[in-house]
Amino acid sequence: MRHVRTPRGFVQLLAAEVPPSRSTAGQFQAASAKLGFAANVFAGTALLNLYCRSRCLREAQQLFDEMPERSGVTWSSLIYGHARSREPGLAVEAFGRMVRAGVSPTASAMSSVLVACARMEDAGVGAMLHGGALKCGVCGSSIVVGTVLVDMYAKCNDVSAARQVLEEMDEKNVATFTALVSGFALARKPLDAMVLVREMQQSGVAPNVMTYSSLLSSFASPEDLDHGRQAHCAVVKKGLERNPYVLSTLLTMYSKCGSLEGFRTVQTAVSCQDQVSLNSVISGLSSLGRGDETFHQFMVMRRNDADTDMFTFASMLKAIGNSSSLLEGRQVHALILKTGHESDVNVQNGLISMYARHGEIGESTDVFASVRAPDLVSWNSLLSGYAQHGYGHVGLVDKGLEYFNLMKTDGFLAGARQEHYACIVDLLGRAGHLRDAESLVHDMPIEPGVSVYRALLSACQIHGNLEIAIRVSARLIELYPHDSSAHVQLSKAFAGDGHWGNAAEVREAMAGKGIVKNPAWSCVEDQMQVA
Repeated sequence: MRHVRTPRGFVQLLAAEVPPSRSTAGQFQAASAKLGFAANVFAGTALLNLYCRSRCLREAQQLFDEMPERSGVTWSSLIYGHARSREPGLAVEAFGRMVRAGVSPTASAMSSVLVACARMEDAGVGAMLHGGALKCGVCGSSIVVGTVLVDMYAKCNDVSAARQVLEEMDEKNVATFTALVSGFALARKPLDAMVLVREMQQSGVAPNVMTYSSLLSSFASPEDLDHGRQAHCAVVKKGLERNPYVLSTLLTMYSKCGSLEGFRTVQTAVSCQDQVSLNSVISGLSSLGRGDETFHQFMVMRRNDADTDMFTFASMLKAIGNSSSLLEGRQVHALILKTGHESDVNVQNGLISMYARHGEIGESTDVFASVRAPDLVSWNSLLSGYAQHGYGHVGLVDKGLEYFNLMKTDGFLAGARQEHYACIVDLLGRAGHLRDAESLVHDMPIEPGVSVYRALLSACQIHGNLEIAIRVSARLIELYPHDSSAHVQLSKAFAGDGHWGNAAEVREAMAGKGIVKNPAWSCVEDQMQVA
C-alpha cells in the first residue's frame, strides 16, 4: 500500500484483492482517505465495487451517498451489488435514481437491474425496463442484455415473451439459448425445450453442460421418460455423462420419471466423493420410495466422510416423512443440530413436514416457530400436518385454520401453487367448511388442478355434501375424462347419501368409457438404525 502514489495504482491494487472481505474493504477506504483519493471518482468507484464484491451493501450505499462525483460505472457498480443482494428491489430503486439523475443506462447497469427483476420474479417491472432498453438502444446492441432479458422473462414464467426476445436478437450464443431452455423446464414444457435445442444446433450453436442439464430437468413425469432417454443418449454421444452436474440431473430425471432401471444405470457412475451426485442419489431414492436404500446411502456418505449439507438433510427428511418410522427422523434431527444446519429454511421445512407427517404436530409447530422468515413451503408443510391429523381433533383443525388466516394476512397465498391450494382446500374441507373451500377453488389465480378438485371431492364424501360433490365431479371429469378417482368418489358420494341408482349409473359410465379403478396398495418398511 505504501508504494501506491496515484489513483490508478490504487484501483489496480483493489482489483487484485481476491477474495474480497469486509475488513480489507474498510482498510482500503481508510487508506484512500489518507492518500487523498476520497474525492477521486475512479478510486471511489473501485472501492465501491470492492464493498459490493464483499457483499457489504450497507457500507457500499453509504460510500456511494458520500461521493461528490459519480460516473455511469459508479452507478452500475451499485446496481450490480444490490441486484445480487438479499434485497434486489434496491437495484431497481438505484436504477430509477440513476435515470432521474440524467445518467444514460449502460449495458452493464441494464443487465444488473434485469437480474434483480428475475430474482424478484417481477415481469411487470422487467417489461418496463425492456421498453427502456429498446428506447436507449442497449438492447439490440448487446448480446448480454438480450440474454438477460430472455432469462428474466423465463424466470418470471413468461416463456412466450422470452421466446420473442430470442427470435428478435440478431446475435445469440449458448447462454441465450440455454436461458430459454431453462425457462421451458421451469414451465414444464419438455417438448418445447427439445425443439429449441434442435433449433440451437441447426443454427450452429453447440449445447454445453448447462444446456443439457436444463433440458434433462424438463423431464419430470413418467410420460417424459422416452424423451429423457433420448436426451441421455445425446449426452453420452457428447461425452458429458461423467460431468457431476449432468450426472446429478440424470439421476433426478430418472427418479422423477419413476424409472428405477434408468436410475440404477446412472448411479453406478457416481463417485463416493462427489457430493452433488450423492445428494441426487439420496433425493432420487427418496422420490422412488426406496426408504431403506436412502438410509443406507446416507450412512455410506458418513462412513466415507463425504460432506453432508442442507440438500442432503432435506432429502433424508423427505424420505423419513414418507416412511413409517420416526426414530431415524429424530436421529437425523440430532445430526442437523450437531452440524449447524438447523437454521437453514430448506432443512427447517423438511423437519416441519417430517414431524407433521408422523402426527407430531407439537414438534412440527415448534420447528415452524423457530423459522426466522417462513416461506410458502413452510406454511404448506405445517398446514398439511393439521389437515392430515386434524380430522376428529377440533383443536388441531381450529389451529390449522388460524395459521391459514395468518398465511393470508402475510400475503403468502399470492405465490401459491397447485399443491399448496390442495393442502388448504383439504384443511378447510376436513373442518367442514366446504363452501369456503369451494369459494377458494373458484378464486384461485391459477387453473385448479386434479389434486385441488380431489381434495374438495374427498371432503364432500366425508361430510356427505352431495350438492358440491356433483359440481366438483362434473368439473373434474370435464378436465380429466379418464381419471378414475373422480368417478369412484362421485359414486361413493351418491351411495353415502342413499342414491344407489345414481351410484350404479356412475359405475356403468366408467365401464362404458373403459375406465378401470386403480388398485390400492400399501408398503411396510423395516426400521433401520442411522449411524
